[in-house]
Amino acid sequence: MTKKQTNTFTLIRQENNIAHLVMDVANESMNTLKAEFADEIAEVLQEIKADNSLKGLVLLSGKKDSFVAGADITMIADCKTVDEATALSRKGQMIFDQIESLTIPVIAAINGPCLGGGLELAMACHERVCSDSGKTALGLPEVQLGLLPGSGGTQRLPKLVGIQKALDMMLTGKQLRAKQALKAGLVLDVVPNTVLVDVAEKFILSGKVKAGGKSAQSIKLNLVGKILERTPFGRKILFNQATKTVLSKTKGNYPAPLKIIDCIKTGVEQSPAKGYQLEADNFGKLAMTDVSKQLRQIFFATTDMKKEQGIEGVESAAVNNVGVLGGGLMGGGIAFVTATKAKLPVRIKDINQKGIHSALKYSFDLLNKKVKRRFMKKSEMQKQMAMITGTTDYSGFKDVDVVIEAVFEDLTLKQNMVADIESSCKESTIFASNTSSLPIGQIAQLAQRPENVIGLHYFSPVDKMPLAEIIAHEKTSDQTISTTVALAKKQGKTPIVVKDKAGFYVNRILAPYMNEAAQLLLAGEPVEKLDKALVKFGFPVGPMQLLDEVGIDIGAKIGPILQAELGERFSPPEAFNKLIADGRLGRKVKKGFYQYDTKKKVVDESVYPLLDITQNEKLSSEEISLRCVYMMLNEAVRCLDESIIRNARDGDIGAIFGIGFPPFLGGPFNYIDQIGAAEVVKQMNRFKHDCGERFEPCSLLVEMAENNRKFYD
Repeated sequence: MTKKQTNTFTLIRQENNIAHLVMDVANESMNTLKAEFADEIAEVLQEIKADNSLKGLVLLSGKKDSFVAGADITMIADCKTVDEATALSRKGQMIFDQIESLTIPVIAAINGPCLGGGLELAMACHERVCSDSGKTALGLPEVQLGLLPGSGGTQRLPKLVGIQKALDMMLTGKQLRAKQALKAGLVLDVVPNTVLVDVAEKFILSGKVKAGGKSAQSIKLNLVGKILERTPFGRKILFNQATKTVLSKTKGNYPAPLKIIDCIKTGVEQSPAKGYQLEADNFGKLAMTDVSKQLRQIFFATTDMKKEQGIEGVESAAVNNVGVLGGGLMGGGIAFVTATKAKLPVRIKDINQKGIHSALKYSFDLLNKKVKRRFMKKSEMQKQMAMITGTTDYSGFKDVDVVIEAVFEDLTLKQNMVADIESSCKESTIFASNTSSLPIGQIAQLAQRPENVIGLHYFSPVDKMPLAEIIAHEKTSDQTISTTVALAKKQGKTPIVVKDKAGFYVNRILAPYMNEAAQLLLAGEPVEKLDKALVKFGFPVGPMQLLDEVGIDIGAKIGPILQAELGERFSPPEAFNKLIADGRLGRKVKKGFYQYDTKKKVVDESVYPLLDITQNEKLSSEEISLRCVYMMLNEAVRCLDESIIRNARDGDIGAIFGIGFPPFLGGPFNYIDQIGAAEVVKQMNRFKHDCGERFEPCSLLVEMAENNRKFYD
């Protein structure tokens, strides 16, 4: 056995004349591809080519649970021009071409994440085997950064898994688990990690893996698949449908998916050489777009946030057990992420067995879906379900470290629960309220240990929404803050610490946006027009549909609280009380602004006479969007000015992850920077003149406009 080592790559010759090329980036927990590796790889490849005794090469990672997590995104940020970004792509292509052109068989032995540039590297090998570890995942998520795979991914993936599967993976950023990758034809075998390298070597020695890899014709397709992928007529249908679907979903706001389609199409219809060239050209163009810059900024922001503690320098306390009060939708969701993500035992308390059963069913249904799709073994599901137990009293709460309250918005009820926890649990137990609007200081008002009381506000559905607001009142201890932040991270959430004031941050900026949509509705603008305008702007759903989804009654409860604490600009339209009186609470009762007994989304026209509305379309979609969005922007700046949020970054992440503010715009503060504070103030003053005082621009926004300042330097 002999070794040849560079800074990152180690070439180890085995006695069977198979070499291992081990990648291990120094001082990093995961491997990422960096520009400076090019010379190192070229040096190692030259040595491999010069050794005629080698029978094959196994490419593997020196990291315990990671193959290659992708390319280092800072490389793209360092590019100042389209040409520089294009050259970066071409460089990656050339290096991987050298691997593919080796005359000995090359197999990638994959354990853990194999994403982005990591998968492109693996696809340049002649074959791939992967471990059956739950951490193993293969995918090309570049589209989520407004980019495309720029090191040959758009050309190699269709040859390995077919055009349809390749489009699905690249246009969505979808990751495949080990068995899914095997089924798709992306890997040759799935085996335990303990024998992964041995199996790779055996494939080489058996002669089953040849230099040159697979051809597109080796992909198994049914009759329809063959027509769609192997005939010009079929491919035309396939690419046209993909384009249509992309435009329907993105509303033209994201350029990367269309360029991915163009790259695949060019490689298949014209030639691989032209496909590779277009891939590099498109990569360069996309890297310089504002969309990609904003999406990359979000990535950097969330990465930084993962490293931060709640309070700098204050370590979190250990959390070994969690209690949840309330077995409703929120309680069930909180229990689920605690048991399955944080891997902590959860004790649910509800006033009756029905509530407990409901919470347990929530987790069972989600886990059972994974079992049915073969993402999870039944034994693992049973293990995770065993982490969740229930009770109708406080038995089992004595040693709980954190109790999360998830009951309806009633101040007295929540204060009584604080008292119950203080008497039933240990002195150090943290009481975290999932309230969406009530000030935490009021909930802690009668507490014996107010330093242990904090807000932990999740968003529905808890298992999907990534944000959590951590709300500290004046007496909340620093350790309570850090501990709650750490718990939220373990639950898979991106937490932001916000100040204790009605509505906190997310609901506070959402309320004026929703109220303005309601005003437009009452003025005669149709429901579907309002929703389509805001979806076109970039929100995942429009305001009326959102109100249906959240619950019209929930909105009605929050509105008066915000109005009482923050003033008349939060006054909800009185006409909406008629909706509640009519039992029109939204999707949960299948009665709201939309009908829920039809296959297609259809407005319930009976809502117009109920609210005494005469439809009268006056405004353009753009004007509708600006009126709603600018109310949100103005309130976001107010929140920053009042220190509700710690900085503009937290405000942007909170809006994107909490309410779906368009990611390609980078969040409210990034968006204001793009269009200029002066332009926002100008529009707000116009709306103030036409519509009333609620559009008064806040003092900080005016100041920034006058001094031509930005939130980000």
